[in-house]
Amino acid sequence: MSEQNFPSRPTLEAVAERAGVSRATASRVVNGGAGVRALLADRVRKAVEELGYVPNQAARTLVTRRNDAVAVVVAEPETRFFSDPFFAQQVRGISKELTAHDNQLVLLLVEGTADYDRVGRYLAGGHVDGALIFSLHAHDPLPELARKAGIPTVFGGRPGWAETERDRHALYVDCDNRGGARTAVRHLTGLGRRRIAHISGPLDQTASVDRLDGFRDILPNADQALIVEGDFTPDGGERAMAELLDRCPDLDGVFAASDLMASGALRVLRQRGRSVPDDVALVGFDDMVQVAQLTEPPLTTVRQDIEEMGRLMARLLLRSLDPRRDAPGALPLSSVVTPTHLVRRHSA
Repeated sequence: MSEQNFPSRPTLEAVAERAGVSRATASRVVNGGAGVRALLADRVRKAVEELGYVPNQAARTLVTRRNDAVAVVVAEPETRFFSDPFFAQQVRGISKELTAHDNQLVLLLVEGTADYDRVGRYLAGGHVDGALIFSLHAHDPLPELARKAGIPTVFGGRPGWAETERDRHALYVDCDNRGGARTAVRHLTGLGRRRIAHISGPLDQTASVDRLDGFRDILPNADQALIVEGDFTPDGGERAMAELLDRCPDLDGVFAASDLMASGALRVLRQRGRSVPDDVALVGFDDMVQVAQLTEPPLTTVRQDIEEMGRLMARLLLRSLDPRRDAPGALPLSSVVTPTHLVRRHSA
């Protein structure tokens, strides 16, 4: 077998020699340091491009104390994560923002209790500069693991655990879940519906609780039999809708706390011979196009900008990592709640 000769990798010394500067000057430019005259910096950047130099990440980390990597931690198993388009949209937004700032995304999923130790060790091991954590459930240990790891963290969703709610520095991004739910139920009452049911999400998650509270804001005296807990999946929507029809066959409106659950509810209504929206008006939540526009009829829903929420999460984290981002017009370093609005289609 003949020995192959591979081209040697360009070094920082070669960049410095090509640019006619010292190694220290080349290093400062490559690693984003200040204090280098613009003319010299341009020469270094030109040498980097000409030689095809790629900085050694381990060496760069020693200089900058940054990994340029962010952990995205989702408190859901693989089967749920890869089947729910909500997560794809949110991670797409995160990825776009991180890529724009030359940061890598490291995806960590929680399949079971044994994974918490693995995730905790990784976060504390100096591999990433910060963490974006979402789809948390009550009593989830992830916030405490991130705190112990000592890394900046931004949460997707309003914190619902007492320790973080007391921490005014806890950063999170969420939509106006309660206001969006009120809009959905007002729409149904405005159509003249009087027996309106609610399929909630898992009530160990703050988004579900807030949407249920919005439902009750408009219908404070709603029959408890008209409220069934789902799980943000189509199958969960089917089960909840079947239970509601068995309990209250005269219902004429349904607010489902997600589009996926609404799609499952729609299938059961059709199977039971109910016309939508003539017999039962139906409103979802999320406005995930691949769900809401492909149902029959197309789904009336409350829109939240899922991808933009992902971008905002990443932007808040990058701001907390780099105070120099405090430029005029920059996003304030505080939690963000984005607006929602109703998208009227044919199911309500």
